[in-house]
Amino acid sequence: MKRTIIRSIALFLAVAIILTENGCSPGGNDKEEPGEKVTIMTISFNPGKSNTGEYAEEIRKRIEDYCSCELEIIWVSNDLMEEKADLALASPDTMPMIMTYGGAVTAKTISAAKNGLFVDLNDYIWDSEKYPNLSRILPSVAASLSVDGQLIAIPRARAVGRYGLCYRTDWAEKLGLKEPATPKDVYDMLYAFTYGDPDGNGKDDTVGLEMCNYTGPFDIIQTWFGCGNGWADVNGYLIPVHMQPEYVEALDYIKRLYDDGLMPADWAARPTETWADGCKTGKNGVFIDVMDSGRRIWDYFVADATFTPSVTDPNKPASMTLYGAVNGRTLATSGYNGYFTLSSSTCDTPEKVDAALRFLDRLCDDEMLILTQYGLEGVNYTVNGDIIEMKDAGNPTLINNYADLNQMLAYLPSTEHVTTPHVKDTERLTAQKQAYEKAATAAVSNPASVYLVNSATYAEVGTSLQESIDTARTRYIYGEITKEELLKVNDEWLKRGGQSILNEVNALYRSDH
Repeated sequence: MKRTIIRSIALFLAVAIILTENGCSPGGNDKEEPGEKVTIMTISFNPGKSNTGEYAEEIRKRIEDYCSCELEIIWVSNDLMEEKADLALASPDTMPMIMTYGGAVTAKTISAAKNGLFVDLNDYIWDSEKYPNLSRILPSVAASLSVDGQLIAIPRARAVGRYGLCYRTDWAEKLGLKEPATPKDVYDMLYAFTYGDPDGNGKDDTVGLEMCNYTGPFDIIQTWFGCGNGWADVNGYLIPVHMQPEYVEALDYIKRLYDDGLMPADWAARPTETWADGCKTGKNGVFIDVMDSGRRIWDYFVADATFTPSVTDPNKPASMTLYGAVNGRTLATSGYNGYFTLSSSTCDTPEKVDAALRFLDRLCDDEMLILTQYGLEGVNYTVNGDIIEMKDAGNPTLINNYADLNQMLAYLPSTEHVTTPHVKDTERLTAQKQAYEKAATAAVSNPASVYLVNSATYAEVGTSLQESIDTARTRYIYGEITKEELLKVNDEWLKRGGQSILNEVNALYRSDH
């Protein structure tokens, strides 16, 4: 008997050696062995909770196995991301292999690119066999992420018509308000939501607009008055929006919202992490930013253990109206919101570059899209046919297992890609898609984005110049400076390098037209 067992073990080991030499494993699993270590610095909207809990390690291990890497995630609070990125760029040798950035490319990123801190992805990314997802970046988006002909980043793809205004449907119905077609209509809604007791509790405890220290909503409001998206084409000449006469008109409007108490008095001190809490808890009724945030507030109303009751029918949950354009205009996304760069100092071999790109590419496969956005089957969701049915709604302990892993997703080739299996379109998701489609036709794009990344002066001083404009805007809304002082800051922009940026951007613009 012992001899039989020994012969069986020997035979198994011999077969195992043969299979291993041919790149296989004894169990028939032909997965690749774990490759290079991949380090990524990415955004946490739930500091201390991102990818934590009982199943967090299992989820990470599945990512590593699928992407053939050893993964190290450096989580950074969204409010600290810019500061941490600056520190990383100051010490290139210690940079993570992959850096995550929010928003659009900034002058700091462009300057870093000109100093050779990033891998030129043109040498790799267009290989569709190696990177079937990443290689499908839209040419227009790739152009806006290219500096001196080098593709410096991978975009996090987004729908163009994503920005808009969202509001409590039941509050509007209770107060007899219609969809706001004009800025005045929005003002009237915010006033009614602040002083008209929309929740019917007889208390003065609501403020119309939810707002935090992120000033993106102001950029959206500015388009309602005719301002461009960062920059505008005025009679064939590109100028920043603060040079448009409509800019001051828009700021006067926003200042009135603040002066009349229609937005939180301390908005500039409020972190983005708690931004939507006011709407969720019934303190605010209007949310201006990406409309999927409005949809998630609506999800919260429905998913709450006892649901948030509508003020018009307590037997039904509250809801949000996702409304894109006011005055027929809203802000367009750049086709992406955030991006990933690869450090040339830490991705210093083709093998390391490949490991980083393979990781980002495979995360766009169905299996990884589902894992990073919905968690584990049987734990976070069940599958009925081809439909994912979530089990963890309202259970943060389970949700934290995969929380913020979606911040590593490039969503290429498209955010509209439907995985198999997939979450069934709810009333809320259907409303979001319809709102995106409507907003896309009214979305105002930035005509200067491709040219700014190739302006030498913008790379050098663009960030500090924009900070001065943004600071002056905030101080004007708060009433800390006069209109004359605001306009003086705008004039100083020209003297401190703005005129050179105008010249360089328009020279490039004319060469294309």
